[in-house]
Amino acid sequence: MPSSKENTEKPRLLLVEDDPSLAPALALALSRRGFTMAQASDGVTALDRAMHEKFTVIVLDLTLPEKDGLEVLQKLRAAGNTTPVVVLTARGTVGDRVQGLKLGADDYLAKPFDIDELEARIHAVLRRGAVKSETASTGLGGLKLDPGAGVCYADGQALELSTREVALLTAVMERPGHAVTREKLWHSVFSDGREAQPDAIEVVAYRLRKKISPYGVELVALRGVGYLLREKRGE
Repeated sequence: MPSSKENTEKPRLLLVEDDPSLAPALALALSRRGFTMAQASDGVTALDRAMHEKFTVIVLDLTLPEKDGLEVLQKLRAAGNTTPVVVLTARGTVGDRVQGLKLGADDYLAKPFDIDELEARIHAVLRRGAVKSETASTGLGGLKLDPGAGVCYADGQALELSTREVALLTAVMERPGHAVTREKLWHSVFSDGREAQPDAIEVVAYRLRKKISPYGVELVALRGVGYLLREKRGE
């Protein structure tokens, strides 16, 4: 019989799902895969539990009674709660996905899904969170990065960056002025294991460069090597 110490060391997962045909089966499957389970079937209960209990990760459905999942997510992040969140939804539009990520979701999975993929996504966000928590807050120019929260502040205001843009910025800000290889950036930015086009790093870097350029820093491409971040040089 496993000891109580072993039980407390399991990742604690809050499953927020109101579908009575899905929630019990999903909770059982995740429990068998090593998670200590807690559940909520509406937005009010989910928000209350997430705010007052300690969870390793939250799996959050968007379509919920009483409070929509996006509202739950928004209130959690506004309160400073940084628990990783994987969003589940039957909503298929790009707009919903983008809104969820902007509000602070760590990943997004559309229904129907395979339990193996959900487990992989959960472990991926937990790995990213572990890396972020080990990295001290740092700054350059008008930017200050808080890797633990996955937030970059520009002149004191939170900058709207995607999860992948934050991952790239974190990697290049660890050693400002030093080249970071394309291979290292790829592993940092696409750690979730999802397939991406060969030029995907360039696309993320292009978008990030435009967003941070007004704040006294520049992301420089080094042909055949990778990227480096530095303060802008005088005109």
